[in-house]
This record gives sequence, structure tokens and C-alpha cells, in this order.
Amino acid sequence: MQVKMNWFGLAGGVTIIVLIIVSLFSPWWQITVGEDLVKANVSPVNTNFNFLGNAFTIPLLWALNLSSLLALIASGIAMLIYSIMPTKSYSKHLLGFAYKKPLFILLSFVIVLFALTQIIQVMFGLNVPLTGSATATLPESMTYGVTIAVLISAGFQWPFWLAAVAAGLCIVARLYHKRAATAQDSVTVTAPSTATAT
Repeated sequence: MQVKMNWFGLAGGVTIIVLIIVSLFSPWWQITVGEDLVKANVSPVNTNFNFLGNAFTIPLLWALNLSSLLALIASGIAMLIYSIMPTKSYSKHLLGFAYKKPLFILLSFVIVLFALTQIIQVMFGLNVPLTGSATATLPESMTYGVTIAVLISAGFQWPFWLAAVAAGLCIVARLYHKRAATAQDSVTVTAPSTATAT
């Protein structure tokens, strides 16, 4: 008996679990203002800030991180279960639940980051890059009339690209499921056997 598996789904599920573990310790995006004056490590599952050596978290961000963490855990487990048993009646429902979440979380992360950089630029006049470095002059209203220029460095870290790989594998798993279902239907539809009477 041949065991049928969706190998792309299995790889996607494993990658999601690895991504969750890695993201708890390494950020998807990091920004540094000055020489460690302000540092932010940002990911959908763990966001923390460091101001003058003092680390702190924001409760609203913590709640958002927790919801993203739970969504990724559910997605990874559902993708693994689906991949091992892709021909079961409930498998397509598991796949439908699981394959979109990594992509939605990745896209939401990028959109929120872009929106925040634009809001900061409009409100404070600071040019915050998504990637690379830029020199920004702090508004005089914040520095009591003193001109202070700081270097802002930001960039996506390797877990972000791992998230892109996980999202890609899950999408390929969905496309492969459709092809496998079509192939299975074509195999099961056979011409009826004709019996000859003697």
C-alpha cells in the first residue's frame, strides 16, 4: 500500500514550526537609532524595545504577538496533519485553514511596518528607512532647540526570509493538492470491463 503525502505541505508545516521557534529569539526586522540609543526587535510573535539600555514591551503589541503566535502554531499543526493524510475527507478543510495564515501574517507585517514609517515621517519629520541607513535630524521641539542628528539603521533579518519560504511552501502545497486531486480522479475513473458471453 502506497502512502500518499503532500511533501510540500509537510515541508511548509515543518518550516512554520521552525519559524515560530526562531522568531521567539531573532527578530524579523530590526531598527537601531544612534549607537544603541533606541533599538527595536520586531516580529509578529515577539516585539521588544530597548531605550538607553532599558528593555520594555507594549501591552497592545504583546497581545498582537500572542495572537500571531497562536495563529502560526495552529497553522503549522494543521498543515502537518493535512500533509500526512491529504486524502481524508477533512484534509481539504485543514489545508484551507492552514495555508493562508503564514502569507497573511507576512503581508500584514510588511504593511504595518510601512505604515508606521510613514506615520513617523508625517508626525515627527523623521525619515525611517525600512532597509538601509539614513541620517535624521530630531525636531527642535523634542530637543529644546538643540540640533541633533542621529543615524537610523534598519533592515529585515533572516527569519523574515524564512517566513517568506514558509508562506511559499504552503501556497505550493495548496496548488499541489489541487493537482493531486485531479490526478487521483483521473486514475479512479476507468472504463467498465466488458464481459463476453460464451
